[in-house]
Amino acid sequence: MRIFDSFTGTNRDQAATVIQRHGAFTRLWHWVNAACLLVLLMSGLQIFNAHPALYWGKDSSFANPALSIRAATGDDGEWRGITQVGPYRFDTTGVLGVSGPDEARERRAFPAWATLPGPRWLSAGRGWHFLAAWVFVPMLLAYLAYLVLSGQLRRRLLPRRQEWRTLGQSFYDHLRLRFPRGEQARHYNLLQKLAYLLVLFVVMPLVVLTGLTMSPTMDAAWPWLLDLFGGRQSARTIHFLCALALVIFFLIHIVLVLVSGVANNLRSMITGRYRLPPGLPASEEVLSDEQQK
Repeated sequence: MRIFDSFTGTNRDQAATVIQRHGAFTRLWHWVNAACLLVLLMSGLQIFNAHPALYWGKDSSFANPALSIRAATGDDGEWRGITQVGPYRFDTTGVLGVSGPDEARERRAFPAWATLPGPRWLSAGRGWHFLAAWVFVPMLLAYLAYLVLSGQLRRRLLPRRQEWRTLGQSFYDHLRLRFPRGEQARHYNLLQKLAYLLVLFVVMPLVVLTGLTMSPTMDAAWPWLLDLFGGRQSARTIHFLCALALVIFFLIHIVLVLVSGVANNLRSMITGRYRLPPGLPASEEVLSDEQQK
């Protein structure tokens, strides 16, 4: 039954406390944002495939890209996928550069299953990208305004001075997959707060601003964007790195949802109702306190 309790995030032997964890606007934003980011990522990879290289500065220095994903002929005469990061080269055949079944290998940076649409269709990829962006950007601005004006930013996300002393312990607990229980589960821990603040107020705004910098129309209207990021090619590279950071955040988020109680976490993000995991027995609480000293 421990496996079932881990899946649901509850303990049936103890009375559970149910709280309202997420408001309606937060839940709506979460799911709309998740759909937009998925479309933005897959269509962005389609756009990247049209020129699978990244550079620093104002111009495309084709001889020395910061990153490139391409196909090259191997010693055996077969196409090999080569991913190059600075001076380092990696054979990524089957995943990046060259992918698909053995009898129908295709030369493309990212495989068809990861791009939207699957075939090589740059104009459609750009269309999907801009469509999702027109939903994502207003929703992001609205959510950031909601956090500030409602006081949620101050109450739920800004770390308090005494919390900084728990940073090491919080990191250690996450590595051991040990999550807050009882009353502690009502609030985000320090690592959660820092991750959400970084994503909401740094990574996502950077994605938007660097995306605007790649537009010649926006550069003409706001030329300071080019100065801010050191050129259109630098903005494109930062845009790609921020997208990679969001993917890493998303994967970690999914893993933590799985191991801390799938049903309980999903219910809280669909209905808002969250069942607090019961606190540890007194003997275990004492042991935990001793371990932290």
